[in-house]
Amino acid sequence: MKIEIFSDVICPWCYIGKQRLDQVLASHSDINAELRWRPYLLYPNLPKEGMDRRTLLSRRYGEGADLGRVPERIREEAEAEGLALRYDLIERTPNTLLAHRLLEFAYEVGGGALQHELAERLFQAYFCEGVDVGRIDALVTVGVAVDLDPAEVRTYLEGDGGMGMVTEQLERAPELGISGVPGYFLADGFLLPGAQSEETMGQIILRVQERMAARG
Repeated sequence: MKIEIFSDVICPWCYIGKQRLDQVLASHSDINAELRWRPYLLYPNLPKEGMDRRTLLSRRYGEGADLGRVPERIREEAEAEGLALRYDLIERTPNTLLAHRLLEFAYEVGGGALQHELAERLFQAYFCEGVDVGRIDALVTVGVAVDLDPAEVRTYLEGDGGMGMVTEQLERAPELGISGVPGYFLADGFLLPGAQSEETMGQIILRVQERMAARG
């Protein structure tokens, strides 16, 4: 069963949701899932070079915004999944178009498994290390961590590699009813929105799988 994961690499709920999906798949050997990461832009109007995070937060929340504070619910949910989010290390809010293109490159090179591994590394880089994942140099380094060829990554990102697919999927997301992320599109027909609990996610995925099997 195909599971398309609409996500942005700077979305904390997407990172949390990935951990829960991984747990579901690890604990349910009867789920036969083909994973495919799809793009979503939380900040579609950011300039190509991204924006100073202090400037962005000040515009949204006022001058007193605490850059290092992780919102309480996000912190609690992340810690429950073993994640320590380091907002204090994040200096820039990146335009994530390049990161989504890198995910496409990983899929082209190594399929869903490599793309899934890269998604984890991108989340770690941004949320745990404060890496500006909107820069080609940073993305080359992230790519090397999952054994992508650095020269090939750079050539791909400096050109227009993956741009067609990313644009197509960004336009497709609202057509599927996805207005926020994470959003999981199951078996080409069922939308599971948000970072649901592991239990809920597992139940719904199994139910969809059973329904698809019954259809033959």
